[in-house]
Amino acid sequence: MIAELKKTAEAKMVKTLESLKNDLLKIRTGRAHVGLLDHVQVDYYGSPVPVNQVANITLVDARTLGVQPWEKNMVQKVEKAIRDSDLGLNPATQGDLIRVPMPALTEERRKEMNKVVKNEGEGAKVAIRNLRRDANTHLKDALKKGEIPEDDERRAQDDVQKLTDKFIAEVDKMLAAKEAELMQI
Repeated sequence: MIAELKKTAEAKMVKTLESLKNDLLKIRTGRAHVGLLDHVQVDYYGSPVPVNQVANITLVDARTLGVQPWEKNMVQKVEKAIRDSDLGLNPATQGDLIRVPMPALTEERRKEMNKVVKNEGEGAKVAIRNLRRDANTHLKDALKKGEIPEDDERRAQDDVQKLTDKFIAEVDKMLAAKEAELMQI
């Protein structure tokens, strides 16, 4: 029972890290990467679908994305969807290729993005701590019901705390890497 509880807590903490990683990918750093447009929706015959399902997204260079819709009639719709997104990008069409240059970030914008990164990280840390609390609550309930001895409950709580510390350190590492990436010019 204790092993299953720890395994469940660890699996949920891994999911929290994955979620943070995806959230951090969406934060623009001035460098181009193909995952930047993943959440941009385009109207495809009446249905909103992600851009990467109607076009091929490539890196033209370090600061430019190339978006090539698979259908010629989708070029204008994809360009409009990118322009209207919350990313602040200004795409330019050349034939059937849409070039999306990444504007350089100002110092003020970089600091603002750092605040967003810290906020995302704090949210992930809170989620991990909540998972620790839930695991400890289950352990205390099992102790009260007499399902586990007190020594095992204490050891399990220590293990859950070590797991929590490990994942919070991982969150800190991810945040430091993203902040360093943001501050690069």
